[in-house]
Amino acid sequence: MPRTREFDTEAAVSRAMELFWTRGYEATSVRDLTRELGLGQGSLYAAFGDKDGLYQAALEHYRTTLAAAALRSLEEGSDARSAIRTMLVERIRIAVEGGRGCLAVNAACERLPEDASTRRVVRDMQDAGRDALAEVLRVAAERGEIAARHDPYALAAFLVTFLNGLLVSSKITPDARALEPLVEVALTVLG
Repeated sequence: MPRTREFDTEAAVSRAMELFWTRGYEATSVRDLTRELGLGQGSLYAAFGDKDGLYQAALEHYRTTLAAAALRSLEEGSDARSAIRTMLVERIRIAVEGGRGCLAVNAACERLPEDASTRRVVRDMQDAGRDALAEVLRVAAERGEIAARHDPYALAAFLVTFLNGLLVSSKITPDARALEPLVEVALTVLG
């Protein structure tokens, strides 16, 4: 009779996410993971298949927690410009904390183009961000809060691309005070 799993899978995935975020995929060994998670190698393989399976679970966890929180913050903003500013500045703050950058951007830089699973998860996060931004921008243009000179979808894609670059820069310059003024420059495209 197979043994039942004796650990909190969600907590293990959350701890693995933190380890991958800090060290990256390649620099994190199965030994590091078993030590950090307090699991035997057999338990890790039984639950996640392999290191890659755990990495994919960690990326999904990031998507459903931190990335989802960023999208919610957009919806809760009082006006588009303030909501976008707050979301961008918050992403900078999270990225510079410990100099880790953004797990999704780190994953893209480290694992693409070879890793199709990582590409799918990161693309889904980026698409969700772009679509949420496009909707905020569309409504803002209708209300006259921002200039309607740009297509909301193209403007949203620009902001996502800007954010990706900003998050890469945060690993080079992990200083929010140096990066936050760039947000104001990017917001000038809103008119």
